[in-house]
Amino acid sequence: MYEFLEITRAGSVVTLWMNRPQQHNAFNAVMIAELTDAFTCLSADDSARIVILAGRGKSFSAGADLDWMKAAGEAGFDDNLADAHKLAQMFRILAEMPKPTVARVHGAAFGGGMGLVAACDICIASTDARFATSEVKFGIIPAVISPYVIRAIGSRQASRYFLSAETISAATAQHIGLVHEVVQSSALDTSIDELVRSLMSGGPRAQAAAKMLIRDVAEKAMSDALMQETAQRIASLRMDAEAREGLRAFLDKRSPDWMHEAQ
Repeated sequence: MYEFLEITRAGSVVTLWMNRPQQHNAFNAVMIAELTDAFTCLSADDSARIVILAGRGKSFSAGADLDWMKAAGEAGFDDNLADAHKLAQMFRILAEMPKPTVARVHGAAFGGGMGLVAACDICIASTDARFATSEVKFGIIPAVISPYVIRAIGSRQASRYFLSAETISAATAQHIGLVHEVVQSSALDTSIDELVRSLMSGGPRAQAAAKMLIRDVAEKAMSDALMQETAQRIASLRMDAEAREGLRAFLDKRSPDWMHEAQ
């Protein structure tokens, strides 16, 4: 049981709801610890095939709680460093979860909220969604979220939005690569359901390997070593039981076992 999180399940699809609606799902120490625990548990839960991250109330997440930020500003360096490590660890566990993660975004996704969006594999947003790396307005920087936001939007776009702290519309967020799809609020869950059906068709082990492949290959220049590494990965997976089942299912014109197990 969590104080600020709610977990719902529909078969093997898990929705993790941030549940501080009066505070627009802003982070504090308790929420960071709970998100870290939930991400860790879901990473190890083989019965969870897909994880959807969402927010109750009017916003996805407004980032850091102002009272928590104030307390951090009054603390010493060691305490601040410990808090920053906890926050950084939370984002990393989400980003490296070995299964598809989807951000369901409406309303504000500011600061750390935008970091959560970038750390997820896929983002579906409603037309009313708004994004910002607003940290410089408070005299700080989006440090621990930067690896994920820059991965999503690139350093050139980050050069603008990290410095200006401008609010980014859903349409602009899609244009710069943060958001994959923008839909009307009334169609948000329908669009996510359609995406989930597509994700369910993939083998769980293959999806985990695909996520690791992206992390390991992104930004690398082609070389003999990279060519050899990617060849070894596909050769290993071809021998896996999941790959053999996928091929048999295709040839037999049936659904693979993992789709039936997920229901």
